[in-house]
Amino acid sequence: MKSKVGILSLGCPRNLVDSEHIAGRLRSKGYKITDINKADVAIVNTCAFIDDAKAESVDAILQLIDLKKKGKLKKVLVYGCLSQRYHVELPKELSQIDAFVGRVSLDEGIERFALTPKHYSYLKICEGCINNCSFCVIHKIKGKFCSIDEYSLIEKVKALDADKISELNIIGQDISGYGIDIYGKYKLAGLIKNISMSCDNIKWLRLLYLYPSRVNDELLRLVNDDPKICKYLDVPIQHINSRLLKLMNRDTDSRGILELISRIRKIVPEAAIRTSIIVGFPSETHKEFEELLDFVRDTRFDRLGAFMYSAEEGTPAHGFKDQVPEKVKKDRFNAIMTLQQQISVENNAKFLGRTIDVIIDAKEKDHYLGRSQFDAPEVDGLVYVTGSRVLKRGDIVKVKINDTLEYDLRGEIVQ
Repeated sequence: MKSKVGILSLGCPRNLVDSEHIAGRLRSKGYKITDINKADVAIVNTCAFIDDAKAESVDAILQLIDLKKKGKLKKVLVYGCLSQRYHVELPKELSQIDAFVGRVSLDEGIERFALTPKHYSYLKICEGCINNCSFCVIHKIKGKFCSIDEYSLIEKVKALDADKISELNIIGQDISGYGIDIYGKYKLAGLIKNISMSCDNIKWLRLLYLYPSRVNDELLRLVNDDPKICKYLDVPIQHINSRLLKLMNRDTDSRGILELISRIRKIVPEAAIRTSIIVGFPSETHKEFEELLDFVRDTRFDRLGAFMYSAEEGTPAHGFKDQVPEKVKKDRFNAIMTLQQQISVENNAKFLGRTIDVIIDAKEKDHYLGRSQFDAPEVDGLVYVTGSRVLKRGDIVKVKINDTLEYDLRGEIVQ
């Protein structure tokens, strides 16, 4: 009898897609996929992007090793980025692990085993990264940038549409680079258009992780004109100071970022812009941080994630001079997040009295949990929904907003 396998997926949604392929591959070989607490074999798919992610991965591994020592697990296997990055060190340090597996290939022809709720899914359209940012190890861990051919992707979309999911999130390390390796040109807009035309049941398409310098007007017009595409643009800028952007090896500068934001707001007036920034990058001065703070204050991003710079071995920035002290990083991080919290309060207040579409994610005792098209699963805000109608996961309903919070909204179903 085949073992029962439980999978713990850490890190970003890209890892989750990999975990679904691991599960699908195992199920095709006759293994039963179950919860970790019911499993004979545990697989942890790890993240190693920054120090916090590595610490979370190691903690999870140690907890699974403890369960194995207690006889609750027969085997523990470690997959993913941590195994890939530390393939020499880990077997020496963690001899209790039965196997280490690095990069996960997206096997064509193997049906994925969904680890997300049934009403939404992720579609990874490319692997690896086309960029070479000085602070990042992803291109070393994930390898050469590789787009998945359009025919295979459309077939996956058709299968997901047949499953009647409501929301499809299109992901990759940098989806704006899609197609350059196999078609010789960037083809994201064309791919998204064809995906939209290929689905009847999928109501929302969401684009995640766009590199700033490759967000062109063709893509923006498509986002604005196609009612299926969420008016949500996730464009990590990392900083606004041109000197630091050059040190980060980002293919843009302050002027380019300001011009991009202007184009987005002109072509897609309803767009919610999500970004991420790094504070405490080596040699960041107080004046340059104040420049970033002023930029965030003036731009008023709808969604923003901030990270304290993490000096990752094997990256150029690890050896840069003038590393910023941890206390300064924390102070700058807190200042950015305090500012963004106030901006979020003010941005959310604009929804008061409006009626918006909300996708239902879960049922609580006296209300439902949902999201607007401006909120990606797991990372953004919620809409707390009340009303007399009986709803199910994946329903998209009209909700009138009657209260606003720091990051979330409250509303009632419009009958």
